[in-house]
Amino acid sequence: MTTYHVDVCIVGAGPAGAFLGYLLAQKGIRTLLIERHEELDREFRGEHLHGDVADLLKKYRLFDKVRELGILPMKRVEFFIGTKRVMSVTPDLFGIEHVGIHFPHKHLLSVLIEEAQQTGCLELLMKTTVTELIIEQDHVVGLKAKGKDGEVEVRSKIVVGADGRYSSVRKLANIPATIAKHGYDVLWAKIPVPSDWEPTMRIVLVNHTQITLFACTGGYVQIGWQIPEGSFPSLRKQNFEPFIDTLLKAAPELKPFVDRHIRDWNDFICLPVQSCKCETWVKNGLVIMGDAAHTMSPAGGIGVNAAMKDSDVLAPIICDALQAQDFSRAKLIAFEQMRRDEIDKLQEGQVRQEKAMEKLNKSIMLKHLFYWNMRVLDKMPWKGKIFAKMYAANK
Repeated sequence: MTTYHVDVCIVGAGPAGAFLGYLLAQKGIRTLLIERHEELDREFRGEHLHGDVADLLKKYRLFDKVRELGILPMKRVEFFIGTKRVMSVTPDLFGIEHVGIHFPHKHLLSVLIEEAQQTGCLELLMKTTVTELIIEQDHVVGLKAKGKDGEVEVRSKIVVGADGRYSSVRKLANIPATIAKHGYDVLWAKIPVPSDWEPTMRIVLVNHTQITLFACTGGYVQIGWQIPEGSFPSLRKQNFEPFIDTLLKAAPELKPFVDRHIRDWNDFICLPVQSCKCETWVKNGLVIMGDAAHTMSPAGGIGVNAAMKDSDVLAPIICDALQAQDFSRAKLIAFEQMRRDEIDKLQEGQVRQEKAMEKLNKSIMLKHLFYWNMRVLDKMPWKGKIFAKMYAANK
């Protein structure tokens, strides 16, 4: 068995865990980052950064390093009903440079981890799965895991669970979580696009569903296609051609690429949509964050952004706890107190947005009203404020 003695052990090397690891390592805190996958170069769905998180990366002088590896600022967010554009939202409405940035997670993660490792204070363990929390006198003091080379024991002052919606740390800590379904799942696919495809986010209402097309770095578009909750197994038994015709109605210019790259159901990945609220995010010696603490739905692309803001808030709280040698829940609860209200509002905003779009999709009359109202709104100089409210992203 291999044993590690560190100040902080972070489980989950996604953007939030890696960002926290970077922030702690920069402060000279001995940090171990554990990831269950074998490599970081994996496909992710939520790869769009909002402006406030891009500003966070600039604050820590990381943004330019990620940009060198490749990012794609969005020029517009566009709303369509079928092939008819009803509204376009551009950065100038907000006095900003973009309306979101596509960043491959592998680019962000490589920068965060390389910069952290250069301090000599962060170590990364890949292909390592947590199996048990070590608890002594009602305090989490470490964990046990199974690594690629055998059993691992970690002794740490604080354990952080940043291991996503199906968090092992949350389950092992017996933190109750209320799971909420949202009535839909999302089919994801990523295909090449024509060379003249602009960097936009296109939201399309077609055939009583919503399809979102996210431009990505490298000449690709990511497709997010809403389907009724739990319907994918039955869909797979149906004829594929009529189904894919809906996508072609949403973006007919993609037909040559759809024909080449989406040939059957196996070319889609189904994401069951759910959110969760936890009874608490902290215990003595333990914190959960990001999707582990507050899973978000895909609406508005909020999840990764909220998780990285968690990291920025949590890092100084951990530093303070280590300096005071106080790892109790009473000390760590400051993180939850600082973040809970914003997270609750974001989740409530997602539900409102989803319910509004669901009503719109079910009613022909509402679609017509939406179409003409948005056409009028599209010509108004103050439409940016309306857009911000729709996404519950106003500060």
